[in-house]
Formats: sequence, structure tokens, C-alpha cells
Amino acid sequence: MVGPARGGRVTTVAGVPQEPTTFFMGTTGGGIWKTTDAGQSWLPVSDGQLPVGSMGDIRVAESDARIVYAGTGSDGLRSNVSIGKGVFKSTDAGKTWGFVGLGNVGNIGAVRIHPANPNVVFVAAIGNPFAPSNARGLYRTLDGGASWTRVLAVSDSTGAVDVEFMPGNPQVLYASMWRAERKPWTIISGAREGGIYKSIDGGNTWAPLTNGLPRGLVGKSNIAVTAANPQRVYVLMEAKPGNGLYRSDDAGASFTQVSSFAQLITRPFYYTNITAHPTNADELYIGAEGYWKSVDGGKTFTSARVPHGDHHDLWINPLHPEIMIQSNDGGANVTLDAMRTWSTQYNQPTAELYQVYTDHAFPYRLYGAQQDNSTLIVPSLPETQGGVDDPIQLWRQGPGCETGPLFPHPVNRDTVYGSCKGQFSRLNLHTGQEKQYWVGGQSLYGNPGKDLIFRFQRVSPMEVSPNDKRTLYYGSQYVHRSRDEGASWDKISPDLTWNPPERQQTPSGEPITIDGTGEENFSTLYAIRESLTDAKVIWTGANDGPFHVTRTGGLQWSNITPKGLELGGRVNNIEPSPHRPGSAYYSVLRYQLGDFKPYAYRTDDFGATWTLLTTGDNGIPADHPVRVVREDPVREGLLYAGTEFGMFVSFDNGGRWQPLQLNLPATPITDAKVEQGDLVLSTQGRGFWILDNLSVLRQAADDIVAKPAHLYAPRVATRTRYPAQFGGLEGNRSNPSDPTYPPPGAMIDYVLKTSGPVELAIRDERGAVLRRFTSSGAGERAVEPAQPGMRAPTMEIEGTPRLPNAAGHNRFIWNLELAGPWAADSSRRGRNGPMVNPGRYTVALTAGGITETRPLDVRLDPRLPADGVTPRVLAEQLAHNLSVRDLVSEVNRLVASVQEDLKALSADSSAAGLAKRRELEALRTQLVTPSVRYSKPELQAHIQYLYSLSMQADQLVSRDAKERYRELRSAMDRLKKKPIL
Repeated sequence: MVGPARGGRVTTVAGVPQEPTTFFMGTTGGGIWKTTDAGQSWLPVSDGQLPVGSMGDIRVAESDARIVYAGTGSDGLRSNVSIGKGVFKSTDAGKTWGFVGLGNVGNIGAVRIHPANPNVVFVAAIGNPFAPSNARGLYRTLDGGASWTRVLAVSDSTGAVDVEFMPGNPQVLYASMWRAERKPWTIISGAREGGIYKSIDGGNTWAPLTNGLPRGLVGKSNIAVTAANPQRVYVLMEAKPGNGLYRSDDAGASFTQVSSFAQLITRPFYYTNITAHPTNADELYIGAEGYWKSVDGGKTFTSARVPHGDHHDLWINPLHPEIMIQSNDGGANVTLDAMRTWSTQYNQPTAELYQVYTDHAFPYRLYGAQQDNSTLIVPSLPETQGGVDDPIQLWRQGPGCETGPLFPHPVNRDTVYGSCKGQFSRLNLHTGQEKQYWVGGQSLYGNPGKDLIFRFQRVSPMEVSPNDKRTLYYGSQYVHRSRDEGASWDKISPDLTWNPPERQQTPSGEPITIDGTGEENFSTLYAIRESLTDAKVIWTGANDGPFHVTRTGGLQWSNITPKGLELGGRVNNIEPSPHRPGSAYYSVLRYQLGDFKPYAYRTDDFGATWTLLTTGDNGIPADHPVRVVREDPVREGLLYAGTEFGMFVSFDNGGRWQPLQLNLPATPITDAKVEQGDLVLSTQGRGFWILDNLSVLRQAADDIVAKPAHLYAPRVATRTRYPAQFGGLEGNRSNPSDPTYPPPGAMIDYVLKTSGPVELAIRDERGAVLRRFTSSGAGERAVEPAQPGMRAPTMEIEGTPRLPNAAGHNRFIWNLELAGPWAADSSRRGRNGPMVNPGRYTVALTAGGITETRPLDVRLDPRLPADGVTPRVLAEQLAHNLSVRDLVSEVNRLVASVQEDLKALSADSSAAGLAKRRELEALRTQLVTPSVRYSKPELQAHIQYLYSLSMQADQLVSRDAKERYRELRSAMDRLKKKPIL
């Protein structure tokens, strides 16, 4: 994970009343997280345990804080909402999770646990967000999730979105029923069925509450009750007529509308959240686009101060009501002082990203747009060789806005192209000026398709030509091309969409609330790609189904939609093959039509015929929609597929697939790119991820696993330096939100048939062994620094790296260092050696009775020559550093010898012994600096100081360093001539 550590949408939050600093948050695509320090740090607790990252609601049992229930599938039915996969339960405060049913109920709006019996739980199931479902409704378990009963159902289109207990009387419950369905072209929220229901027998029977509540079209609603007055019930309801806030003071027997303030009901399908204060019945909070507070029972509202817009949940500690956790599109934030101050959202790597692009620099940068935040430019590795105060926040903002896409100029990466909801721009990173070159220049929000000049989707396709660095493409229902970096655009295609007229007549949102933000614009292009080798070949795909290609640069277009593929699905991504000019891969999403099958196609004849690569039984499960397929640019037929629930790989051009999940959380993969031998991902809820070093997959073959051991040919290693806190041992990371960059060095991969002893030798071109590593020994460990510095402390690494030797795949990273100086402390011996020069080396692995040898190329950091650092400079630096290293070893050994001799003489009280001890103590005084800080340094300290002078960077060795080495060498020689030695 390479960031950003900036929070994304959090749909649900919960706390533990008895533990005021412990909270949970459930994200829109990043799973469940926990904090025990009031939001100072967050830990993902569901990774590897839940098959989905989209969370609907989380609750902690009041009677036993170890018991936590989580319902999956967000209740904010945006166009990119992910479906849920049921209910999960933890009995150890979130450490481990188990599935407890309701796997087919779709998305879950609320989970409520009986206050005295954690085995009694109610779950409000909205249902499949995209299609009618007989599983919609309110469910109850009496046995902790072993079995469930649907206790309230309305229809296959109306589900439950909220449920609440009456404080003090859990036999009384209230439930909110909602007709909801997301289509690619609209959001359906509301019907003449639904509304608020009440049970007075623990959920066995239910009756609708209608006295004083709207009786026409009712949409999404949310309920709040308060222990301060159990008869008080608040209902926030989307309705026509009757949008607004309702209050009952007689437990729902009658309601009065207390507010019609329009800001309480904005985009109700997405927000609609109300929370009542536990000790003040007149105080309540409402989350919508803004955040609102009332202290008079809902009659009037003032804006509440929170860190981010677009609000989804609030939990107030009933024992300490000044303690709250609130969630929004920027993450989760904790307050300990009743909303006067909040914890940060810049420690939550849960960003929803729409796409990823890369440049070709070293280190390369990742470009993408974060939902409800800004665009991002994130380095693949630390771009600084020195330290920074905050290693988490290494990103910067790019052009455009939350939807993107954005990508750099092919040659000049100080120029970055951006997009914002259908509008193109160009940013100069040096000046910060962003030039707007909107295509068509029409305001897009709120318009039905029939009134748009160009139907731009909220995430409009934008690409740069791989053959002409000044040519750009942009997509509405047409392909637009610019040959002057966006200053002017030409339409080079007819309408390439299906464009059913009935989808263009009215703005999105029915039957109550209009919601035209652009993501519902139907019949637009969603993907445009030019051939990697032929600028006249352009592939397109629309968000309503059709595939097209031109082989004449846009003069003629052919409809190449596969036969049998029903129109209406979204062509999410296109991948022209980097190996075959007539081949391309199309990824089609149909889950918004209720079809969750994976659709990935390949053509090898410019679209004349197609092969479906995802049959549902060839590796990618039948309910994993495929968002993107990329072909490896080195190994033909090696494919990477990102799905709604994870990653897959194929070695035979899509014939069969296998998981490539590894440590990647279960989260939607929105895009993938192959850059410099890495697989780069954007996700919908966990930021950017990189699978470093694809060379192993490129070399993979069936016969490897049959061998006792196999050493893969290492990829070229770039000789880099960056601070220890950016990589290395997992324990060296100060926070789970820190980027997980690999340590600098050469990645050496090998496979062992069985676990056993392993030895690795690194040789130079002459065959001399430079380093030797084994699977024995204590290995490395992270320790607190012996002497604290002025900055925040970072862990120090001790010990010699140990080779992993598990059966199966292993990776060892050699930091490209030679052995460091000898030290009396064995844990520090051999560390911090000089770095080898660029050149050709050999790696030899011995295991299982065989030895395999592979070449290893080490290249110069390509940024160094601009700073005057050439291979010749590095060769001179290495020679100098080796000389100083040996001098450090020499003085360390001398000091150790003197210490040992003094120890041996400690009991010798003879005259000769006392005389010799005095001489040795005098010698030690000349060698060793006293332990009192700021004491006058002696010879050992001077030599060690010189060693650090030219070890921190790649540089020309200064004349002073060379002269100082000669002085210290002479001083050492003079000391060694003393008779006592």
C-alpha cells in the first residue's frame, strides 16, 4: 500500500461505552477498522476474514463489549456501491470474524443488538441494490446468528433500512422500510409502500405508523430514539409531499412535522442519518451534505463543525455523551469534547479511487482521483533520499477533481492533464496554474440527457496517444480528439452509444428526488484506447453497451459488440494487446442491471469474433464482476484481472484464472496498470497498491514446483537510498497507515519444495563472494535507538538478515550493501556496509542438495547523473569507504582487545600487572570517548565519524575526507606501535 493516508467514505461507526477511546468504523470498500486511542491510529481488523469491503452497519453489544456484529453492503446507494455478502460476528472485540448468515440479503442498513442479550439481533436488509429481491426485509436471530427469521417484509422492491429499540423496553422496536433500486441511468428512491413500522412484542408482529407521517410517496427514512425520553421518536423522511423531520412524543402513536428545512434532505438515498442525544431529548444531529444540530427538539438547526462534508453516521457514548465518533466521505473522526475538536482523518488509507495512471520516471508516480476529495499524485517509492517529518503524506494534489481521470504528459511530467465531471484541464505543476479547456463548455449538472450537447459521464474517459505525445482523446457520446494538448477538440466519430431515447428524457432521480450529478448520465463513452503501435486503430466502449473500433483514425467506425451480449452493460475498461495489433480485451460491468456475472472478452481479429474469458467456472467466480483486464507487456498471454472482490491472474490468455490476492484486502479493483515491472492498482476503499516485481510471474512454469529448489532470475535492481522507516521490517513501521514500500535493494525470489537449510551467495564479476546469507541465525530485529534524536524516534535494525526457508515461494531482499565494519556487539557486526557499485553480479542459491545460479544486474539510480554522480564517482567513493570501513573494524578490534586485556588483569595485583593495567588504561583513554555526553572524542569516535561522512549519500568524496583518512590512518599506526601491544 502506497497511500494516500487520507480517509475515504465511512458508512458506519460504533463505539464501546465502557472503553471511551475504543471505536470501530466500517468503510465503503475498505472493510472494518478499529482504534483504541480515540482515532490517533487505526488498525484494519477484517482483512483476510471478510470477502467484501463494503460495510453497512457495525454494532457492539452493550452487555458484552467482546461481541461485535457487522452487516455488509453500504446503505448509500451511489452508482459505485458494492453489494454486501451477509453478516459477520466477532466474539473477541474485532480480532477475528466469522460469517453468521444472511449472505443473500444484499446491502444492510442497520444492525441492532438486544441491550441485555447479545444473541438477539435485528438486521435491516435493504436488498440487492440493483434489482428486485425476495430477500428484502427485517431479520431477527435469537441464537447469535445460527439461524435467522424474516420478521417484516413488504415486497421484493422494498427492504428495511433502519431498526431501533425503545430505550428501556427492548420489546418495542421501530423499523424503516424503503423502496430503493440503483440503475445505471437513475436512482429509484421511494414508493407508496414502505415507511415506519412498530412492534410491541419483540419483533414478532409489526404495524405501520401513519398518524402524522406522510401517506403519499415515501422514500428513505431514518429513526432516532433517546434514553432521555423513551417516548420520543424522531423520523427523518424523504417524502412527496412531506420531506422533512417528524417527531413523536407518544412512542409513535402520533407524529408532527417539526422541520421542513431543505438541507436535512439532500440526496436522501446517499445520506438521511439522524442521531438523538442520549441524555437530552431535545438535542439531535442530522447528517446530509452538511451536518446539522438542533437543541430544541428539531424545530431549528445550526451547522455543526465537522472535518469533512457528506455525512453518514454518528455514535454518541451513552455513558460519556461528550465523546462521539462521526463519519463522512473523508473518513471517521472522534471528538472527546462534544465536537469542539476532532481527531485527524489523515491516518486512514481508505481512499476510493476511480482509476490509476503512471508516468515513466524513476521512481514513477501514480495518478488518480479520490472520491469526494481531490486528485492525487503519489510516488511509487519515496522520492527523497533524506528523511521527512511525515512519511505518510508524500502525495500532492493534481488537476481536475474527485472524479478524474488525470495523467501526465508522456515526456514532461510537470504537465498533467485532468478532468472534472466531464471537463478537461491542464495543470503546470511548477506554476500551479490549471488551464480549463472544457469540451463544449456546457454546465452538466441537473440536465437530462436530451438537453446535453455532449453527454459526458461524471468519470469521462480521457487518454493520451501512445504514438503522438500531443494527441489526446476525450469521450462524450462521441470521440473527441485534440492535437494541441486540449486547446481545441475535433469530433472524430458518430454517436457510438446505444442511446435508447427513454433514458434521456428526464434528470436522474425518481419518483421523489432529482439527483443529477453526472454519474447517472447514460449512453456515454466510458473507455477509449488507441493501439500501442498504430495510431489509426482506436477502440471504444460505452456505458450502455456497444463496442466500436476504427482502423482509419476515425474516418470509419465498426460496431464490434459481441453477439449474445445484451446491451445496457458498461464497458469499464479496454486493453489493446501490447503484443498483437488486432487483439484487445474488454471488461464489461452489468451488476447495475442485477447481473453479477464476470464479463471479460478477447478479440484477436479487430472485433470480428470474441472469446469470453470468464465462464464462471474457469477460476474467476460467477459472482465476481470484472472491472479491468491488463496483458503483461513482457510475457504474452499473462493477464491480470481486477474484480469487484479482488485480483486474479491467468497464464494462458484467459483460459483459466487463479487468485492473485496475497495480502491485498478484499476491495473493488477499479483499475490496473503495469509499470516498470510492477502491477499498480487503484481500489475503491483502500487507496493505491503495488505488486512489486512481476518477474516471478513472467518466469512462472509448471515444472518449477517439482524441483527441490528453484531460483528465479532477479530483475534489474536499481541502486537507491531511502530512510529506514519507509521499508524493511514490519515492526519498523510506526503506524498501520504508513505506506508499505519494499526495502531498497535487489529482490531475490526462490521456491523450495520443502523447508530446509538455504544459503545464498552474492559474487562479483570475478567470482569473489561479496556476501553470504543463510537461513540459520537470529535474523534481524527492530530495537529502540540507543540515543534519542531531536525528531520522532524510528526503530533501529540489528542483526544479520536471515533467509526465509518456508516450503513454497520465498523472497529475500539484499540491500546491495557489502559487510559493514566489525563490532564487538555481535548484533551490530557487519551492518551498515558500503553499497556496491552498479554492475553485473551473480546470485547462487544452495538448497535441497542443488545449487542454482542467476545473473543480477545493478543499475545506477537514473536521477544521479544530473547531480554529477557517475559510475566513476561511485567507484572512487566505494574504494574510499572500504578503506575507512576497514579502519573502523581495526580500531573496534583494538578497543575490544584492550578491554579484554583489562578484564583479564582486573584480579592481578602484582607490580607488573598494575603497571601493565596503567599502560592499557592510558591507551584506552586515547582510544575511547568517555560515556558522558559531549565529552572530548577520542580516536575510535573520530574514525567512526569519518565513516559516516561519505556513507549517507552517493557523492564525490571530498578532499578533506581523504586527508582526514590519512591522518587517522597514521594515528592508528602510531598507537599500534606502542610496546604494550
